[in-house]
Amino acid sequence: MLNKFSLMTGFLLVSMHVIRAQDLDKIFVDKLYNTTFDKVIDDIATENHLTFEFDHETLSQFELNERPIKKPLRIFLDQECGQFRLKWIQSPDNIIRITTKYQELTSKPQETKQQKTYSGPPQKFHINLTGVVKDKNTGEALPFANVGVKGTVLGTYTNADGYFTLINVPTDTSTLLISYIGYKNGTIFLTPGLPVTNLLIEMETESQTLKEVVISGEQQQLLNASDKISMLKITPQKLATLPNIGEKDVIRSFQLLPGVSAANESSSNLYVRGGTPDQNLLLYDGFTVYQVDHLYGFYSAFNSNAIKDVQLYKGGFESKFGGRLSSVTEITGKDGNSKNFTMGGEISLLSFNLYLEVPIGKRFTSLIAFRRSYQGLLYDKIFKQFNNVNQVKQVSFNGGKEPPGGGPSLTSTVTSYFYDFNAKFTYRPSPKDILSLSFYNGTDKLDNGTSMGNSSGTGGSGFSFSMQNSDLTKYGNLGGGLRWSRNWNSRLYGNTLISLSNYYSKRDRTSTGSHSGGDNGPGSFNSGVSENNNLLDLSLKSDYSYGLNNKNQLVFGAFLTDYIIAYDFGETDTSIVLRKNENGILEGGYLQDKIKLLNSKLTITPGLRMSYFSPTGRLYFEPRASISYNLTNKIKLIGETGEYYQFANRVVREDILTGSRDFWILSDGDKIPVSSAWHYIAGISYENTSFLASIEGYYKNINGVTEYSLRFNPTREGATYAENFFNGVGYATGVEFLLQKKFGNLTGWVSYTLGQAKNQISVYGSDYFPASQDVTHEFKFVSMYDYKNWSFSLTWLFASGRPYTSPDGAYTVNLLNGTQQVFIDFGSKNSSRLPAYHRMDISVNYHLRNQETKHEWGNIGLSIFNIYNRRNIWYKEYQIIDGNIIETDKLFLGFTPNITLTLKLR
Repeated sequence: MLNKFSLMTGFLLVSMHVIRAQDLDKIFVDKLYNTTFDKVIDDIATENHLTFEFDHETLSQFELNERPIKKPLRIFLDQECGQFRLKWIQSPDNIIRITTKYQELTSKPQETKQQKTYSGPPQKFHINLTGVVKDKNTGEALPFANVGVKGTVLGTYTNADGYFTLINVPTDTSTLLISYIGYKNGTIFLTPGLPVTNLLIEMETESQTLKEVVISGEQQQLLNASDKISMLKITPQKLATLPNIGEKDVIRSFQLLPGVSAANESSSNLYVRGGTPDQNLLLYDGFTVYQVDHLYGFYSAFNSNAIKDVQLYKGGFESKFGGRLSSVTEITGKDGNSKNFTMGGEISLLSFNLYLEVPIGKRFTSLIAFRRSYQGLLYDKIFKQFNNVNQVKQVSFNGGKEPPGGGPSLTSTVTSYFYDFNAKFTYRPSPKDILSLSFYNGTDKLDNGTSMGNSSGTGGSGFSFSMQNSDLTKYGNLGGGLRWSRNWNSRLYGNTLISLSNYYSKRDRTSTGSHSGGDNGPGSFNSGVSENNNLLDLSLKSDYSYGLNNKNQLVFGAFLTDYIIAYDFGETDTSIVLRKNENGILEGGYLQDKIKLLNSKLTITPGLRMSYFSPTGRLYFEPRASISYNLTNKIKLIGETGEYYQFANRVVREDILTGSRDFWILSDGDKIPVSSAWHYIAGISYENTSFLASIEGYYKNINGVTEYSLRFNPTREGATYAENFFNGVGYATGVEFLLQKKFGNLTGWVSYTLGQAKNQISVYGSDYFPASQDVTHEFKFVSMYDYKNWSFSLTWLFASGRPYTSPDGAYTVNLLNGTQQVFIDFGSKNSSRLPAYHRMDISVNYHLRNQETKHEWGNIGLSIFNIYNRRNIWYKEYQIIDGNIIETDKLFLGFTPNITLTLKLR
């Protein structure tokens, strides 16, 4: 009873003291201040047990140098707020709110808690804080957003599900700073009343007239505390203002950045730091995608309306990634709007695009997006540019005479299209769990077949013939993944993924026919080539992160992949040339620790990945380590080294006459070795609020470079062309320079890359030769300007010519059966160079916005690709006619305009 009485008495005394404290005429300010106004208010609140709400950043702009002498607090606030153009009010619940004169101020609590601060004393110290960062309008989780504690070196970034953990936050009144590309920077003032688990942070998007255009997420951290090496980041919201061929293109936009080659216009694949596209691991919601482009590579296979975030690791990537030698592209798909039903679409001269976002209740979201080409002006231009449509070779009979039945008739039926389909369904059964099912399918069909023939001849000749020319290419990728993510506690977060990915490619260029009558009687013929490639990837993996303390972040996991890969290549007049059917299991695990030292100025990230590959029966160890040191708050040094293995490779099949092709195949440890590479990276960057300047150098030595070629006959008795795989070594080295302007109406960047990529394969000689992707010089200029509802952009690219192998001559040999065969003499491997590649693109966009809310509901864009009509060469094609070599330049696109209309219907 005594205890209860004491507690009640104490409560009444405190309550009376608080009530008296709110009589502002009886509270006096009597102290010398020489600091910012926010600290003055904090001091007054602490000394007098008052509660203030205000924006720390706003009040910190004002300096107070004054010595009040027993001045009532009411008069003090009136005078100081007046001179700083602020206003204040005391609410009925005794909270004093201070804001600018341009903000609405009432005695009611503000709706957005993230704009408030608590000025009472902290109640908890050294807390662990977990939370999730989301889009305020759609409820979409924001992956890889930066979260830091103001005034400290504590900082982290959200994971793919938007969750983050901060260990050992100083107090429950600390201030969080949050940044994410395409969104307004956020400031969260913690208060004792806020939860320390599953804290929800909502961020607002910037308008399209962005004042900051950031191209390097991890090099542009708010706290400058990042330790990720060579990472670039682009969000789809930024892409509408860039020039494009069809629609805004996430993957192609990376080609505007340093270290990513833009010299191959016909490929949306990424050639990163001298690597080939198959050496870039592309993950879509965790599962691997093996085919990344549409329409001869001019268009990437990913619908930007279905994508939330994209990150590109140009090298030195962490231990959780494996199976590739060069780089990693990590795509995170949208979950769908969790607050409102949303639909919209786009149409251009190339394709149409529709998307739908449907929430069901508070726990289920869905997104469906579909895009398909149509044979409009732009599509037809690209298709005809790279197809000999209606081009018919001369057909002759009887010594060149016209057949008795009359001249041939030609029928050509062109069927060509591409489409892609995305779907994602997300269910949140509890605040700690997320279940998501993601699906992707992209397919291209390019059919340029013809048929010709004539009817029975007149005059009793009875001669007739028919011929079918197939020219069919169909390829694509189908994939999906089921993922379970769980926030186990404030330190441990994990996710498990079951996935399937199927790449398929079919190519049929054959001619079949028959004839009857005539001098030689009936007969038939069959010639051409056919090629089929099918890859099935069945995977299971689990990834976990554990915050050991504020200096150690552990990342670990395990993986299992079953590869089933088949490849057939045949010439119909000589049957199958190469047939491979391979199956292999890849399994293993990894462990990594991110260590922060020297008051978090130094970050060291050692890691180890271990893999077992069943076709070779071997264990493969991949040690990796990176280091990041903040020399000052603006200058950062980075370094990295590590070993990487690749078990499924896309091997080049050399074809000098009509252009080389490549195909996926599984390593066997013999003819097709497991390829490997060591990375060495070093760099320095300087960054302030307006500019970023960086230099990075890299070197990669590569083992297990493999090519397939038919130009060499089998060397031993009984051997076949199935053994014509040739192996060697290679290296890639270079240095990248970047200067970026980040703020203002005029933004952009200039970059230059000096690089070299060379291989050595003994069958071509003992010397190193330039790899097919070798580009010595690349210069890129990107400029963007915003004016009211208009945005303008201009890009200019220059790249030195790519290498190629040219034939030196041809000769004819008379065979014993009386026929003749043409043989070709080849020059040295890749000893010739194409002319330099360059082009300029421009775009103009008008943003359709609600005049009152400024909400953007549409966009009208005009892009002009290759505005000065540069005739850039794609590759060279050769024909042998009467012993002479006829060379033909296959050109890229010239002057190409495009118009795009984007509408958000709801």
